[in-house]
Amino acid sequence: MDADLKSLRIDKSLKSDPQPSRWAVRWIIAGVLLFLLLGAARFTYEWMNRAVEVHVLRVVAASSGAAGPSARVILNATGYIIAAHKIQLASKVIGKVAWIGVEKGDRVRKGQVIVRLEDDEYRAQLQQARGQLVTLEARLQELLNGSRPEEIAVARANVEQARAELENARVNLERVRRLTEENVVSRQAYDDAKARYDAQAARVNSLEKTYEMVRIGPRQEQIDQVRGQIVQARGSVAFFETQLSNTVIRAPVDGTILERVVEVGEFVTTSFVGERGAKGFVVSMADLRDLQVELDINQNDFAKLAPRQKAIVTTDAYPDRKYDGAIEEISPEANRHKATVQVKVQILNPDDYLRPEMNASVAFISEEQQGGQVSSAKPVIFVPVSSVKDGAVFLVLNGRAVRRPVRSGGTTPQGLRIEDGLIGGEDLIVDPSAELKDGDRVKPRQG
Repeated sequence: MDADLKSLRIDKSLKSDPQPSRWAVRWIIAGVLLFLLLGAARFTYEWMNRAVEVHVLRVVAASSGAAGPSARVILNATGYIIAAHKIQLASKVIGKVAWIGVEKGDRVRKGQVIVRLEDDEYRAQLQQARGQLVTLEARLQELLNGSRPEEIAVARANVEQARAELENARVNLERVRRLTEENVVSRQAYDDAKARYDAQAARVNSLEKTYEMVRIGPRQEQIDQVRGQIVQARGSVAFFETQLSNTVIRAPVDGTILERVVEVGEFVTTSFVGERGAKGFVVSMADLRDLQVELDINQNDFAKLAPRQKAIVTTDAYPDRKYDGAIEEISPEANRHKATVQVKVQILNPDDYLRPEMNASVAFISEEQQGGQVSSAKPVIFVPVSSVKDGAVFLVLNGRAVRRPVRSGGTTPQGLRIEDGLIGGEDLIVDPSAELKDGDRVKPRQG
């Protein structure tokens, strides 16, 4: 056994380490490289979009020193211009668009035809309802007129003929009865004659009642029933007339077409619509003479405002144009997620330069009343000289740097006087760097 155990040996020349496949190595290397590239891309994106720390100064507007009443800006906010009443004009009936007479931007008058739908089916339904009404009205007139003299005469003649036949049946019955008693004819002949007489008597009775009904005319209940059917038929006619008129879609108010969503041949429905199915409305429109600015006011600044607070509205598109405004609506509840309260400022003197969805700046004014008259003095604004670069300044709005052109005046000990472009209440970036661009992310420097 010892010799056998010694003969058991492991041939080390046959030992080989398993090597991973070439494709597995490639996948591992590719995964590592992809991970490194994603990390580098994320780092690069965060580095390129990092928020630049800037020194921010709140612009303060002071009174110009004009005699008499004065006004100062107590709060500045930004928002968007909206139409006070935007209408999505829909159809009350379903159908295919046969004609559309407006384009985006067209001004329309109240009652002007905007869209026509195909109306062949509605005209046919209306014609059918009118025919049913005519039939029922004729039926009612027939019942009210009662039976014609000719109909009464025919009924009376039928009664007289039946009575004559009844008399003939009676005479025949008497003859057969005597012959039966004399045993000339069988009992069966008598029974047949009796049956004919009874049948004729019943017929006379029926014709007499028919004659009486013809002579009296229809019952009142029949007349009332037909009158009810006429009322129902008139309702059907009115309904289909309304349906037919609804195939013509008119402007409900004076306004401007903001969007046209249908074309000739498209289907319009009154029910739920899908993304690519029938359209739920044909155009959207609004009265652009009734515009508001929708704002989200921080809860910390909300106490500065009051209903009908006066304001001055400007837009980035036309910074030299100013519009008077007043708070029209204050939301009854706050937004807990954004810690804001929605406020809508009515633009009192809008013109053709304003468009819905334009961004707008609103400067709320604190007014002081003297001598029964209220007027607003032009605010005077001074900023550090270093904040103006190439005739423009940078403001902080929603965490972004916004470049705004300004018109400056002379330099004073208080700083550089701004004649136009700022109204007070803006967050101004002091001494912006040369690399700062419009739209860059920024954050106020701590301390």
